[in-house]
Amino acid sequence: MRKLIALLLVLGLAVFSGNALYAQDSDNQATEEQTEETTSEEQTAPAPPPPAQVDDTASSTANLSGYQLLKKYFIDGSWIFMSFVLVCLILGLAFCIERILTLNIATTNTDKLLARIDENLKNNDINGAMEVCKSTPGPTASILYEGLKNADDGPEAVEKAVVSYGSVQMGLLERGLVWISLFIAIAPMLGFMGTVIGMIQAFDRIEAVGDLSPSVVAGGIKVALLTTVFGLITAIILQIFYNYIVNKIDGIVNRMEDASIALVDIMAENNVFKN
Repeated sequence: MRKLIALLLVLGLAVFSGNALYAQDSDNQATEEQTEETTSEEQTAPAPPPPAQVDDTASSTANLSGYQLLKKYFIDGSWIFMSFVLVCLILGLAFCIERILTLNIATTNTDKLLARIDENLKNNDINGAMEVCKSTPGPTASILYEGLKNADDGPEAVEKAVVSYGSVQMGLLERGLVWISLFIAIAPMLGFMGTVIGMIQAFDRIEAVGDLSPSVVAGGIKVALLTTVFGLITAIILQIFYNYIVNKIDGIVNRMEDASIALVDIMAENNVFKN
């Protein structure tokens, strides 16, 4: 599982590292062009772009594929802050995938497991029932194993062992959720921080130009808001996975509780407890 997470991180960073380097070159080129435009604006008045050029730009943007459009907006949104948001998305998805795979493996058919345990207890074979639990993966089987192991001490000892070991299994099921919550909270914050800094840079450009040019204002605001958009998208994606994982854990816990109660009843029906 750790190898899977490491592989996902390496693939994600490899895909977007080229974008970050290309974005840095684009920012440097854009800075040089902005300096040249500022010098020319001091000499002559700026001329509005022809309508045909605007139409060509809009049509070229519309013809881009989903990945190319996403890449373009990633580069336009200041790669420095976009990279932090991207890291949150990659790490959050890695934890989500790890939890989903672990919980799917931990899901057990409790009815079938209890039927096999009942069959062994009817033959007065407690060791066989314990072997059934030991050979079955998942937290439910582990809890039932602890209950069967304390059968000689009576039903109260069985219930106490089940409750105690159930708390341990709950902690194992919820492992990693704290990090997913952290990435859900921090991704929009990074986006908002990029927006605030982008707005400051936009006002700095207005101050440097000395004129409230619509192109300067619109471009600065666009770059500033893109970081917020990507931060919110990251938080939404991780929140969906987080809710799915929490719902999956609740289902497993409910089945664990039902199986524990059913185990005590099965042991009582088969006169396992000693008087």
